[in-house]
Parts: sequence; C-alpha cells; structure tokens
Amino acid sequence: MSMRQAMRQMPAQAGRVGVTCGEAARRTPTSDEACCPRHESGDTGSALLEAALTKENLKQAFKRVRSNKGAAGVDGLDIDQTSRHLVTAWPAIREQLLKGTYRPSPVRRVTIPKPDGGERELGIPTVTDRLIQQALLQVLQPVLDPTFSEHSHGFRPGRRAHDAVLAAQSYVQSGRRIVVDVDLEKFFDRVNHDILIDRLQKRIDDAGVIRLIRAYLNSGIMDGGVVQQRDQGTPQGGPLSPLLANVLLDEVDKELERRGHCFARYADDANVYVRSRRAGERVMALLRRLYGRLRLKVNETKSAVASVFGRKFLGYSLWVAAGGAVKRKVAAKPLLAFRHRIRELTRRSNGRSMKEVVEQLRPYVQGWKAYFRMAQTPGVWLALDEWLRHRLRTIQLKHWRRGTTIYRELRALGAPAAVARQVAANSRCWWRNGDGALKRVLTIAYFDQLGVPRLS
Repeated sequence: MSMRQAMRQMPAQAGRVGVTCGEAARRTPTSDEACCPRHESGDTGSALLEAALTKENLKQAFKRVRSNKGAAGVDGLDIDQTSRHLVTAWPAIREQLLKGTYRPSPVRRVTIPKPDGGERELGIPTVTDRLIQQALLQVLQPVLDPTFSEHSHGFRPGRRAHDAVLAAQSYVQSGRRIVVDVDLEKFFDRVNHDILIDRLQKRIDDAGVIRLIRAYLNSGIMDGGVVQQRDQGTPQGGPLSPLLANVLLDEVDKELERRGHCFARYADDANVYVRSRRAGERVMALLRRLYGRLRLKVNETKSAVASVFGRKFLGYSLWVAAGGAVKRKVAAKPLLAFRHRIRELTRRSNGRSMKEVVEQLRPYVQGWKAYFRMAQTPGVWLALDEWLRHRLRTIQLKHWRRGTTIYRELRALGAPAAVARQVAANSRCWWRNGDGALKRVLTIAYFDQLGVPRLS
C-alpha cells in the first residue's frame, strides 16, 4: 500500500469548518483532533504542530523526503518500507505527536570523507522522523525566515550560495580588500541545546513545537548498536538542522548589521569585508566574543584576517582583471578535487565500456559545471574541456587496442590513411596518441554524440 493510501486514512486538513449563519453562529469543526486541540485528552494545543500534521502538508513533506533519496535510519526501513509501515502506524504516531509524548528514534551515525582530509559526521534520522521534521520545516520556515538577516544566504527559500559569492564580489569591488574569514570548529556538533531552545522560544511561542524540537535534539546517536546521549549538537542529516543553525547564528548577523559591517554568511561560513587589517583584527575579536556567548568556538587554524585574493569562499576565489575589475574564479582546492575525481572516473584500467564511463561522468561534470558556472575564466574552462576529452580519447584507443582495429576504426571515422597508420603503429602509447592528429578525428562532435557534457 502506498503513502497516498496511508494519507487517506489520516484526518482531514485542519481549520475546515462547517457552514455558519449570522454573527453569533457557532463554528462546527468537520475535522478530527487536528482541527481543535482537546486539552482534556492531553493534546498540546500547538497550532503550528497541527498545521504541520495536515494531510496536504504531509503529502508535500513525503514527496520531498522521497526526492532526497536518503538512506534508512536505525530502524532499517527505507522509504518504500516506511510508507507501508505508516499505513497502520501513523494514527498512533500522530496522536503521540499531538499529546507531546512522541519520542524520536536515535539518529544513525555515518562519516563521510572531507575534501581537505578528515571526516564529517552525519546523523541520519529514520524516514519517519525525516517526514515529521520536513513537515515541521514547511510550517516553521515561512514564520522564521523573514526574521533572518539579509546577509544570510544558506538553506533559505529563494537564496543560494551564488548570492553569497556575488555579495562578496561586490564588497571587494567597492574597495574592501581585507576579509575576516571565520570558520567554526565542528559547528553542528557544538550547538548548545539550551541556548538554541532559548533563541527559538523568543521567535516561536508554541510549546508543542518547542517540546518536539527538544526531543529531536535529545534523541541521541546510535553508533555500533549503542545509543550515545548528547547535550549538545544538532547532527547534519535531518531537515530541521539547517533552519535551527540559522536561528542560532542570526544573533551574530544582527550584531554585525547593527555595527554596519559588510558580510556574507552561508550556514557556518561567514566572511566580513573591511578596508584595513586593523579593522579586520577588531572584527575578528568581536566575532570571537559573539560566538563565545553561543558556546561556539572559532577554528583558529582555518580562520584568518587576510587579503581577499588569497582566500576562498564557498569554492570560489577572486582575482583582479585588466582595468581593476574584480572577477570570480574556481578556487585552487575544488579545481584540484575536480581533476582528481575525473582521473578516478576515466581510469583506463577499469574495464568499462565508453558508454559506462560517460554515464558515470555525466552527472558529476554537469553538477560541477552548474555550481561553478559563475567563474569568469573562459581559458580555464577550455583547458579543462580539452584535458577531459584527451582522457576519453585514450580510453577509446585502448578499447580498440590492436593496431589493425585502431586503423580500421579511424578509417571508418574518416581519418586520412596516413594519420590512421601513424596512430596504429604506436598503438600502446595511449596518452601520446590521444593528442595531436587524433583530435581532428575524435572531434568534439564525436563526444557530443556519446553524451559527454561540455565545460566550455
């Protein structure tokens, strides 16, 4: 049975009322307990929670959870299995949510490698808890987002990392060539629960929602079959974590705004742009104090007061073109990471067909290009494009392998006999043969037909 069938068994949307006549007519709810809290049965009386648990909101939340294609949590149930489970389990879960007795499952700890070495810790909630968090997010975000600073760009509707990069570029173009680049040490692991709940209560006067969020913060992490309780941290992996991060860090944003600083923040990455190193040192000292009040710690090894042209922000760095115009480029580290990944995907020893290579290559290249499309360095794109096709040409040659096969295939593609003979005679020099005359045979159009995306 599908999630849609499960939703049919859920109560009607909250807020629907019967037909009334006259000013003093009584409104008769047509929905069940989601419409009006029944305090005598122990309901929390939470209007926001009731709105989150309406059928339409839950349907949207489930679609979003499914589209994210996340892994199973500690219960081992994937999205389809959870959908079938909720057909019978949801009424009881919903009642517990409204009564304030629901207890989320612990999150499953996983680690992923970071580009600069080390590991990033993620906490994966169960699909049921991701559904509840997503439903709650859809109700809370319209309430909380308008209260955030205009300088905050991370995980907000209608905003993206590109907006933060463009803001940074405009500040530098205006003459602010010194950046206070602040990195918080293990931010999501160090969020203090009491401070976060206090800041949240100042924005939301809804005890039911506050109680549920506190329950999620206290749900613990399961690692190796053992549940570890935590009094701090909001593990990355749940839909609510980015919103809660913005709630906590908005206090720092507002103080920087009050002092008239030019800055851009995306999640826990914040850059403040000033005109001198002395001003930068003062801002850095201020940020240490502000973050200290939130029990957060500045990572001194990654943070600095320095020239903007020696730092990166969200994968981009800046450079000065002719005439003094400040332009964007891909920073050195993501550029090296791109080359490393392409080498992995285009190894000649993997024993895959060209079609399989292209199918694995396409989503990575398209995603990378989509993110870094704002880079104002056409020469770099051309060089990467040529380097990528050079690697693909060597794979194609190795697939043909024998000199006679190489000669026959090149002639079939229209190569002059002399060129085909020259390449076939050096059939094992894959990289050298992949350049030069072969480029006129295995052209850009040839790779376009295979579905290889272009960078330039």
